[in-house]
Amino acid sequence: MSRLSVAKTYKIYIGGKFPRTESGRYFPLHDSKDHVIANICRGSRKDFRNAVVAARKAQPGWAGASAYLRGQIIYRIAEMLEGRREQFIAELKQQGSTASAAEKEVDASIDRLIYYAGWSDKYQQVFSAVNPVSSSHFNFSVLEPTGVVGIIAPDDTSLLGLVSNLAPCIVGGNTCVVLASESKPLSAISFAEVLHSSDVPAGVVNILTGYREELTGQFASHMDVNAVVYCDGSRKVATAIQTAAADNIKRVVSRVNTDWGKDAAQDPYLIKQTQEVKTTWHPIGS
Repeated sequence: MSRLSVAKTYKIYIGGKFPRTESGRYFPLHDSKDHVIANICRGSRKDFRNAVVAARKAQPGWAGASAYLRGQIIYRIAEMLEGRREQFIAELKQQGSTASAAEKEVDASIDRLIYYAGWSDKYQQVFSAVNPVSSSHFNFSVLEPTGVVGIIAPDDTSLLGLVSNLAPCIVGGNTCVVLASESKPLSAISFAEVLHSSDVPAGVVNILTGYREELTGQFASHMDVNAVVYCDGSRKVATAIQTAAADNIKRVVSRVNTDWGKDAAQDPYLIKQTQEVKTTWHPIGS
């Protein structure tokens, strides 16, 4: 006998847990033949606020962890993603990728995680400095995490764009709230399941799905988000984000028109973009 397929409901990821959206709303995701392949939670403003609270709570502990430990945890994410490689390839194909493109995207995502894991205990040496001053002091500039970062992930890539923006954010000690691709959201919540089993502390990464028109403004206007990274959108959207962010002196990072499949899309400067420079003076002599 034939049977009806069971469409999975992909939940959001907040504070290390997988709740349904508090609004109870969802939207169906269709394949190229207009078949429903999953139900996607339509995140609300309340979900976003809950995610920011979780990210803020986790931020001091994550920033206080050693660079070596953060690198080990990100490397573990890559290991777990490697173990579920076939699942992610299948999900990408469901969303319209060819088999070859899906394999390349998953493999590039794994490699990108390893790339940033390797930078975890090195970027400070590259970007920090001992500054010359005309007084009897040592003057040091070092990087510190910005805090809670909102990431509006690329809409045209399900996994690689998400990983390429999330990894440099958390390797530097930030926590984040990510809005996944609206058109290709499947891999984002499956990636949350990878994070959940990879020693990532609860609240370090929070992933929402939903309509960008409804949630983008919240990322820019929320007073407890320290920076926002957005990866696509019209000039009108960019202007709206810049304007809302200016009201609370929030850093805005634009990464539009980026081909996330190229090696040029991985760079230690992406780590620096969500860091603050702290300068310390230390007297010389007695």
